Order: sequence, then structure tokens, then C-alpha cells
Amino acid sequence: MGETERDPGVRRAARIWSGGALRRHQLLLAVVGAACIAMGIVTAVLVPETDGPAWAMAVAGCLAAGVLLLGRIVFALLRSDDRTAL
Repeated sequence: MGETERDPGVRRAARIWSGGALRRHQLLLAVVGAACIAMGIVTAVLVPETDGPAWAMAVAGCLAAGVLLLGRIVFALLRSDDRTAL
């Protein structure tokens, strides 16, 4: 059996929506990552250290989320081939 030709509209939609969200929304994810880092810094500065482990975990979580998002975007941009993002 041979392959059938797809409708041009279906091919266009498949091309637009192929790949991960990282390819389609890099700017949005970069803004969210920067906001997470900023929130971690603001939390570290404004919340007193007397709140104990909750304070430290909030700061670490915000910073880690921001660094992971931005790091994943940088990793995708530095990849040499044009494969779909994971």
C-alpha cells in the first residue's frame, strides 16, 4: 500500500504544532523562569530568616525552578541539530 497525500491544512497544522512547548513558547518560558528567580530573591530579602526551614525551602524552590527553566531553554538553543525538543 502506498502512502496517501494529506490535506495541505493538516500538514500545516502538524508543522505548526510539532515539537515541544519549548519551541513554541521560548519567550514566555524565559519570562516565567526570570520571574521565579526574582521571586526567590525577593523572598530571600523580604521574609525574615526566623521563619526557619519554610523560608529556606521557599527560596530554594523558587531559585531552582527559575534556573531549571532558563537552563532548559539555553540547552535547547545550543543544540546543533533541529530535532524536536524533549
